[in-house]
Amino acid sequence: MAEERTNYFDRLVDLDALEAFLTAHLGSTDVFEVDRHSGGHSNETLFVTWGDQDLVIRRPPPGETADTAHDVIREYTVLEALQDTEVPVPTTVVATEDHDIIGSDFYVMEQLDGIVIRDSEPEQFGTPSDRTQMGTEMIDTLGAIHNVDYEAVGLEEFGHPDGFTQRQVDRWEQQYEWALEVTADAREIPEIHELTEWLQANVPSDHPHTLVHGDYKLDNVMFGSDAPPEIAAVLDWEMSTIGDPFTDLGWLLSYWPDEDDDTTKVGTAGDAEYLLRDGYHARSELVERYEQATGYTFENDRFYRALAYYKLGGIGEMFFRRHLEGNADNDHYPIMEERVPELARQALRIIDGAN
Repeated sequence: MAEERTNYFDRLVDLDALEAFLTAHLGSTDVFEVDRHSGGHSNETLFVTWGDQDLVIRRPPPGETADTAHDVIREYTVLEALQDTEVPVPTTVVATEDHDIIGSDFYVMEQLDGIVIRDSEPEQFGTPSDRTQMGTEMIDTLGAIHNVDYEAVGLEEFGHPDGFTQRQVDRWEQQYEWALEVTADAREIPEIHELTEWLQANVPSDHPHTLVHGDYKLDNVMFGSDAPPEIAAVLDWEMSTIGDPFTDLGWLLSYWPDEDDDTTKVGTAGDAEYLLRDGYHARSELVERYEQATGYTFENDRFYRALAYYKLGGIGEMFFRRHLEGNADNDHYPIMEERVPELARQALRIIDGAN
């Protein structure tokens, strides 16, 4: 097992070439260490100690990658553009598309210390006032993202906002079609077809054009380590673009349960029951604060929240196909046999006004 990890690590980084690259950009040092962050998602994260500097390198996984989710230069571009805005992001250092260094595009940024909230509430944020502040920080920061003058910071060519929301529905319908080629033999999901028809018939005809994060939720921001909660950085910008800001808000709301919901499950498998504790915002309160922060009115609430569940289900169904084909060794993937239909039923309850 150790040998496998070493071989994989060697595919991620050529230490001698990386040291030469960093020396050229940062100056020489007697201390150079590299560790892989095992909790990474679509892209690989490496922690680098360079003298008294703690750095992070982001690169795609080794092998062929065609998905825009692996475009780390795109991620660097938006981080660089946001350096002097009200959006908290890590400080960028350098990026390169020279594959002769570590075999792929990569970029370097400064490492931050803090807390990423995943499946439980941090002990230091356990008072009602801290919980309220956490939600306030999440919404105010999302508002800051959507209030960025993207042309002024050089992101005018970063996306194609016209028709963005329709393309979202079309793209995820195609993802389902791909997955169902295999998964339909294991079980049918008639709710998906009903949901697809409703979404296609109810795509909003107009929306604001803003910078969009694409995956904005609690575990993609870092809070400072001490109370009261304050967001130190927004992370994981791989899916960012210029598009419809309400897709970001709908996505965040899909990870934020209310007391009247039928379930506190969120995402493809997690549980966020702790978000029902005294002090946390109700979804309606998050929406109200968002509208105050941006000046936008969150119309078509049912559409955007249902779209979020539709996208989550699409992710899960692709997981399930890979499981059935034997192309994944992940205990999470078989769960999608039941979880995806649950997500579809949740979306239909939203459409019907039940949640």
